[in-house]
Amino acid sequence: MIRKFETKDLSEVMELWLSTNMQAHDFIYKDYWVGNFDIIKGILPDAEVYVYELDEKIKAFVGIDKGYIAGIFVSYEMQSKGIGKQLLEKAKEFYSELSLTVYQKNVKAVNFYKREQFMIKQEQIDKNTSEIEYLMVWSK
Repeated sequence: MIRKFETKDLSEVMELWLSTNMQAHDFIYKDYWVGNFDIIKGILPDAEVYVYELDEKIKAFVGIDKGYIAGIFVSYEMQSKGIGKQLLEKAKEFYSELSLTVYQKNVKAVNFYKREQFMIKQEQIDKNTSEIEYLMVWSK
């Protein structure tokens, strides 16, 4: 079930944020994610966030800021089961255009967004990690 984020979800969502980032971005030092944990925890409640809940546990979430997808995070055991697509479809209900950045080395995510009709608009360097990332855009 997809529902809007509630303040009580913060701890569970942040655990998911940290674990999925470290798993999907093993090419970035774990200290980067750990070091940003408190920053994200502080700003996440102000974002538009939808969670995917199963058996009263949050298994995935999407964070959106005015049409920019800050990320789709799906627990490892629930990946490749259509949950990310469901969360993306939720975002598409509210916006006629969506954008995001994704690391070039995160091939699984790049391919997912391409399948979902996102187009690479720009290649750039993430100043925080020095990794190549793509700016991808979807329009209705």
